[in-house]
Amino acid sequence: MPKRVDHEERRAQIAEALIQVAGRRGLHAVGMRDVAAEAGVSLRLVQYYFETKEKLLFYGLQHLTARFTARVGARLAAAGPDPGPRATIEALLLASLPTDGESRTFHLLYSSYSILSVTDEALAAQPFIDNPDAAENALTGLIEGAQAAGLADPGADARTEAISLLAMAATMGTSILVGQRGPESAIAVLRHHLDRIFSNGETPANGMGRA
Repeated sequence: MPKRVDHEERRAQIAEALIQVAGRRGLHAVGMRDVAAEAGVSLRLVQYYFETKEKLLFYGLQHLTARFTARVGARLAAAGPDPGPRATIEALLLASLPTDGESRTFHLLYSSYSILSVTDEALAAQPFIDNPDAAENALTGLIEGAQAAGLADPGADARTEAISLLAMAATMGTSILVGQRGPESAIAVLRHHLDRIFSNGETPANGMGRA
């Protein structure tokens, strides 16, 4: 009896191959034939699941985002059952910094996707992120909750601080990629700003000190 094909598993396999090749060569240099070779499947099969390179790239972005979400979840799980708002924010920010092979690939490709979504008409026709304000809203809510609990500076504007932290993490990530600074330096800067916001003494949860 022929083996039943799991189409979602096959799509994920191809998307993972895209991420691996693009992480080595750069997203702009990757073709569907390269992805097929990396995945160990035929070019025809890649074209069957993804008719165009743009559709493959867009699915790859969704796959990359799912991997990032899982990475954040693992950090939060390591922090304990109730890490608190500061430790939760720290998990979100540190997960995006390119401090190891996986996070380096994430930051590199996510940055590449954002640039391509501006310059490539086919990608620009699709939403780059389903919910572009999700991270900003999440951090804003966490800071507001900390303020209400007396754990953060009550005079701080929660949304402005959230925007600043996310922008800072993105910029720090790029500076690590290009060798301007090391991960420890970037983490120290982020924690400096978290110390300022959480001036009432909440400390990072156990396990949050590792990038």
